[in-house]
Amino acid sequence: MSLDVDIRHRLGALDLRATFDAPEGVTALFGRSGAGKTSIANAVAGLLRPNAGRIVLNGRVLFDHADRIRVPVHRRRIGYVFQDARLFPHLSVRANLLYGATNDRDLDRIAEMLGITDLLTRRPQNLSGGEQARVGIGRALLSSPDLLVMDEPLASLDRDRKDEILPYLERLRDEAGMPILYVSHSVEEVARLATTLVLLDAGQVVRAGPAAALFSDPDLVPIFGPRTAGSVLAGRIAAQHADGLTEVSVSGGALLLPGMPGTPGAPVRVRIEAQDVMIALSRPRDISALNVLPVIVNALHPGQGPGVMVQLRSGSDLMLARVTRRSAEALALAPGTPCFAVLKSVSVARRDVGRG
Repeated sequence: MSLDVDIRHRLGALDLRATFDAPEGVTALFGRSGAGKTSIANAVAGLLRPNAGRIVLNGRVLFDHADRIRVPVHRRRIGYVFQDARLFPHLSVRANLLYGATNDRDLDRIAEMLGITDLLTRRPQNLSGGEQARVGIGRALLSSPDLLVMDEPLASLDRDRKDEILPYLERLRDEAGMPILYVSHSVEEVARLATTLVLLDAGQVVRAGPAAALFSDPDLVPIFGPRTAGSVLAGRIAAQHADGLTEVSVSGGALLLPGMPGTPGAPVRVRIEAQDVMIALSRPRDISALNVLPVIVNALHPGQGPGVMVQLRSGSDLMLARVTRRSAEALALAPGTPCFAVLKSVSVARRDVGRG
């Protein structure tokens, strides 16, 4: 199951040109406000008619300007989740979930997946923001869509509510069995959820591809921002230690991180911000940082200021470290230099570790 997009559209001063493929899993449209993310989502859903191009979902043509094909919104089989849940206040959660559904066959399964089984008899006004968001997602799923479009679904929630709902979105990604188009300008959300990334700037697709590869590319740091840029490593829980730390095995070694739920063998993905990674030419001794990984410098990308983004190879993974130009010169860093990446356990927040 996949989505193929190739569209052109003029929106005032914005010249939107978007070409990408969205396979099964979460394809995140990422970029600053005004980059064209929501316009692309609306074009896929049929809420916007592009000036030119083609949109194909699972081999079914939804839009083709040249052949004058434009499938109506209600026939596209697309579930749309907006920034606000848009629930009917006079209906129960159950009635809201089934609004637009052909039957209630999947109600119990979807309610259980989203953790809202105990909320079915409540009214929306008696729900938290995170609970309302999950009901909105459930309603979209019960319409039996071929594609789920989510436009900044967590934008109106505070950090605690976002942390509450992200595990449900990870489960949705892994179990829904359909492409999910996810619009966001939050690096944290995209790092947790995305399997594929589409990076947008001023209406243009800068790059598109596997999320892990794009996060670790120093050339793309200006898109993510130097203070939030970082890498995403795939790993598995190796052990839960009595002192509250969780050991995660990655391709380059092992990481000790703040305690997280999960049994040994469970897959996880860990986001490590580049500014939290230090570089040493020899293995440090007698330091408080618990994580030291042997790495090799893969590339260096000088910034406009005093910083340098260093791409490091750790096992089969690529990771980023943000250091000053002075430090890079003092260490004589160059492609091929063997060194060590040093990371404090407490530098990785619990929200930076997600389901693999």
